[in-house]
Amino acid sequence: MLMADEELHETDSNDQKDWQGETSSEAATGDAAKSENAAGENVAEDENYGVDMEKVEAVLNATADKATLTPQMQRMMSRQAENTKRVEETIKGTKSNPRWFVPVFCALMIIGLIWCVVYYLSPSGSWPIPNIGAWNLAIGFALIMIGFLMTMGWR
Repeated sequence: MLMADEELHETDSNDQKDWQGETSSEAATGDAAKSENAAGENVAEDENYGVDMEKVEAVLNATADKATLTPQMQRMMSRQAENTKRVEETIKGTKSNPRWFVPVFCALMIIGLIWCVVYYLSPSGSWPIPNIGAWNLAIGFALIMIGFLMTMGWR
């Protein structure tokens, strides 16, 4: 055990790089440069990529003139229009249930549960409907199943 510890600590700490010191000094010089040239950097970035960000925003908002755009920007604008059209068609085709649908299937499942519990808690199974015996359970489970089947049609 002692030899393993010695092998681990054989490296001299002076030989190791001080990554934290380098990153903190770079960050300090970088913050000063960023504060001085914040506006100049945005222009430089646009020049590096060859695209003005205002043009990109105009393409994405579909307010740009297609005749003045590069072919790449025209393709991007047409893709954006296709995506917008597809989303609008999807939204139009969406069907929804009437407002009463969810409360009805929840109520059916709760009533069915209460029906079964009342049957089990009543003396000799005489409630909710007397003289039908275990058919009260069938009624309770039928109400629960109707409510459950309605949940499958919920949109």
